[in-house]
Amino acid sequence: MANLRFGTDGVRGVANVELTPEFALALGRAVARTITAATFLVGRDTRRSGPMLQAALAAGLASEGADVVDVGVLPTPALAWLSARRSVPAAVISASHNPFADNGIKLFAAGGLKLAAETEVAIEEELARVLDPEVKGPKPLEGHGVGRVTHEFDLGDAYLEYLTGAIDGRTLDGLRIVVDSAHGAGSALAARLYESLGAEVIAIGNEPDGSNINAGCGSTSTETLATAVVEHRAHLGLALDGDGDRLLAVDGDGRLVDGDELIALFALDLAEQGQLAGNTVVVTVMTNLGFRIAMDQRNILVKETPVGDRHVLSALDKDGLALGGEQSGHIIFRRLATTGDGLLTGLVLADLVARQGRPLAELLDGLVVQVPQVLLNVRVEDPSLLEGAEVVWGAVREEQENLADRGRVLLRPSGTEPLIRVMVEAAEGTENDPAEAIAQRLATLVEYELHQLSVAASLAAAEAEAKEADDSASSVVVFEA
Repeated sequence: MANLRFGTDGVRGVANVELTPEFALALGRAVARTITAATFLVGRDTRRSGPMLQAALAAGLASEGADVVDVGVLPTPALAWLSARRSVPAAVISASHNPFADNGIKLFAAGGLKLAAETEVAIEEELARVLDPEVKGPKPLEGHGVGRVTHEFDLGDAYLEYLTGAIDGRTLDGLRIVVDSAHGAGSALAARLYESLGAEVIAIGNEPDGSNINAGCGSTSTETLATAVVEHRAHLGLALDGDGDRLLAVDGDGRLVDGDELIALFALDLAEQGQLAGNTVVVTVMTNLGFRIAMDQRNILVKETPVGDRHVLSALDKDGLALGGEQSGHIIFRRLATTGDGLLTGLVLADLVARQGRPLAELLDGLVVQVPQVLLNVRVEDPSLLEGAEVVWGAVREEQENLADRGRVLLRPSGTEPLIRVMVEAAEGTENDPAEAIAQRLATLVEYELHQLSVAASLAAAEAEAKEADDSASSVVVFEA
């Protein structure tokens, strides 16, 4: 069985290959043994494998005595909100923006917050015991000790009611919006939200069939949305990802607006209203240098964290801040939510455009002048080998020294896929090496060096196994008559 571990956003892998029903069952048992709770909420996105894995996870939880409420298809932030509202832990079966063949399991503690790192470690340790046939677990429960699995498939309306309260009774009258739900978890809810507040909505990407989630649509592929915005002469377009926790936008001219620009716009708006706590916004190391320059010019402080909404949220809560997020469109309005919420982000953006009475393109004009940034994904056998790849890190240091303060170089393993992400920023006019050339050079080196390290590790493991077998054979005592 695959040795899956918690990444930046839960456990993720190819459904029925790496993330199997057997694994989900075992994880459910481990979670129930580690997190003391009478009830768990479990929801999912629209992937074909979702019901299979949801049933397995629920069975594991129930086998350890926990009751399970199956809430059906709901966006991840809706589960977080329900978790906070009911003060019970929750799980979501989703691989977010990944292709439909992948799936994942992400967990929220009671209160709607991501699990603490130490809790994830405890679950992993218990999971290892559950999966080890040599380890005897607790006595199986029986009779009334077994948890019940019930269903509540009508909670979307309550979630929408909560969202509409975020704009304090204002409406979206007069706005025409194209909404792309990525054929994902927001498909049944997103258009309804904006229509209920008076907007004219053109809905696309809202016919999930189990395999079309994120396929040429949503926040990972915004071309269709941009075309629809221009064709319908819409004021803006909103693109969700598969589980609805992030959002990118398109302005009325069809230009993509990424998370950096959205966060900058929200930061200025909150600051003007006196609601930007600490006059500070939280972003990750992936945020474009142009964002930092824009905030500095407007006397707004920037706090930087590692990649992942867990780190953003931790920084927000540590200093009592109001706004943070990622370039990918995962944006947290801490006064309103415990996690990124694409539907909420779209609502706040539409409300801002309606209040300002100006086109989104005009509001963004000159706000963030992005430094050229290149992001390459390098597929590798084992991303953890990057840490010990001294040749790679030496090259990174050399490239950074050459760029000095005119750019940045960042390498990191993905927390959700077997990838190394290579990010390079280089200001226009940088001599000798633009961002593209540096990124390509490092990506090639990463691919080669990590392959070499992987081969060496495999050979070492094989030699160790052979030696262990030889030692075992030589230690056998044969008694002769």
